[in-house]
Amino acid sequence: MNSSSTLPFLDLHRQYINLQPEIESAIKVVCEKTAFSGGYFVEKFESEFANFCQSKYCVGLSNGTSALHLAMLALGIGKGDEVILPANTFIASAWGPAQAGAKPVFADCDPQTWNLDPASVEKKITPRTKAIIGVHLYGLPCAIEELQKICRHHKLFFIEDAAQAQGARFKQKPVGSFGDISCFSFYPGKNLGAYGEAGAITTHNAKYAKIIRCLRDQGSYKKYHHVMIGYNERMDGIQAAILSTKLKYLNQWNQRRQFILQAYRSGIKQESIQFQHFPTHTYSACHLAVISVKNRDKWNDHFHSLGIFPGCHYPIPCHLQKAFSYLKYRSGSLPVAESLSKHCISLPLFPEMTDTEVERVISALNSFPVKTKIKKLK
Repeated sequence: MNSSSTLPFLDLHRQYINLQPEIESAIKVVCEKTAFSGGYFVEKFESEFANFCQSKYCVGLSNGTSALHLAMLALGIGKGDEVILPANTFIASAWGPAQAGAKPVFADCDPQTWNLDPASVEKKITPRTKAIIGVHLYGLPCAIEELQKICRHHKLFFIEDAAQAQGARFKQKPVGSFGDISCFSFYPGKNLGAYGEAGAITTHNAKYAKIIRCLRDQGSYKKYHHVMIGYNERMDGIQAAILSTKLKYLNQWNQRRQFILQAYRSGIKQESIQFQHFPTHTYSACHLAVISVKNRDKWNDHFHSLGIFPGCHYPIPCHLQKAFSYLKYRSGSLPVAESLSKHCISLPLFPEMTDTEVERVISALNSFPVKTKIKKLK
């Protein structure tokens, strides 16, 4: 098949072409001012993104993984502590607790929303539990109120992993404004993506913001004066300028993502396909359009034969990753997350997709021969 007829899971080049003059101008200004590490452009983006999230503080960082790590340190979480998080997430969600010396404790996901299941969380709480990480999976806000209630009852920290959810809202309030600390990634493929690596935390707590600013900058509040063991986790000026340029388009892009995902939902006639359930009080950023299907390999073969190349998020749940074998989870221990990992497919979804391409995906889905309905996740 001619490569010109292929439809990728994601095409970042289209967005770059649309924004090329603005992006190149923003980079040029940073170069002219030689504000490459931290400085004016980072501070400008921090202010803009804090306002966007309706949060008091934002601290720009080198990536989303460092945001999770430094969040743990700012909250005093370390050796001997436990942090509960979903098994159905990207592995970086678990690196934060692990890198801080704490024990990641994996809970199962809800069979409809595929987000962290509060009932599973309750069963995992011990006297060593210090925090819950609520991941807004695929851009959909997690069960924020239920998880916050659990945290209040047990005196735990609530951390938002909003790496996939820039612009998502829960009861009309943006994610990034609910957690003791909220963590973001601006990896290039995210709804708000840098041209390299970048991340941030948001918080309403001045103390946490101050500690994280110190930790990201070699443990220093003042040059050559180091008051704690620190890290080199600063955001650079070029990434900050690019993110500022793109931020003003984020709501528009998310609306287009919403349109595409809704078109998928309404246009697909296959009863064998299960979508992520969106509760009425949530507004998903629609970072990913994930479906659950029977015989995933056959579905992928079908897509590939038509020149469509979907993704998979995620084929191995965190608790069964070799890196966490020391935790001694077994297959079958978190059945919903494990079932989803075997059946999930991520459809092409990016704002620059044409309506014709959207219809092409719908046609491909509807043309797959299905004899039996998929067993719904339970």
